Amino acid sequence: MNMLRPSVNQLITKNESSYSLVIGVAKRAREIADELYKEEKILEEKPVKTAIRELAAGKYRIVDDEEMNR
Repeated sequence: MNMLRPSVNQLITKNESSYSLVIGVAKRAREIADELYKEEKILEEKPVKTAIRELAAGKYRIVDDEEMNR
């Protein structure tokens, strides 16, 4: 997998849609931006880029509502 620019197909698992990928990355990017703001740190790169890299590295995964309710 190209870690610099993973494709959508490389990031989506068998049970995910591109919509859930976008929502998951956006939520994680917002968390990253909020954490940096609270810690008064300067952004070194865009939060979305960081979120995509984290997802590709397996640091988090996207969970749908059904899976959360189990």
